Amino acid sequence: MIDKQQESKRKFIKISIGMLTGTLIATSGLFSIMAPARSWSLPLTALPDNVAETILIVTRHIFPHKNLEDAVYALVVKDLDNSAANDPAVKKLLIDGVATLNKKSTNNNWLSASYQEQNTIILSMVDSVFFEKIRGTSIVSLYNNEMAWAHFGYEGPSYEKGGYLNRGFQDLNWLPEPPHSTSPLKNKT
Repeated sequence: MIDKQQESKRKFIKISIGMLTGTLIATSGLFSIMAPARSWSLPLTALPDNVAETILIVTRHIFPHKNLEDAVYALVVKDLDNSAANDPAVKKLLIDGVATLNKKSTNNNWLSASYQEQNTIILSMVDSVFFEKIRGTSIVSLYNNEMAWAHFGYEGPSYEKGGYLNRGFQDLNWLPEPPHSTSPLKNKT
């Protein structure tokens, strides 16, 4: 007989199917201020949960940033999920790629393999279309969003804010002022 607690867990798991979820670490400074919520979830439209979770970890291996939140890496999964929803060939590529990762793992489960084994398997697939699809998507999805910019200390594009010249370009307070003799304008004044 199933008690109410087990029934509640089953409902939660049932509701969670089709979503990638996570929690932001509260001490991550500016990033946590910019994130819309401490907890995040990513509804998936095309990719199974295990494929989405694997792709998130693969992305972490390809572009390792120790303190960058999973929520930012989930943006890569979101974009790949959208591509998979619009193109059955992409969906097959990603599902087959994860299956290959699992097949190459000692226990047929890449996610449960050690970090070193995961990394070795990914390196063996560097020339694959699967690897290139994740790498190429990651370059745009991972580094072209404000949460990643906040993490890396990049203020974002300056054009709308009047450019860099009067907005931080001369904020190098950790360097001494250069002597006037080194200025390219010294002969013009």
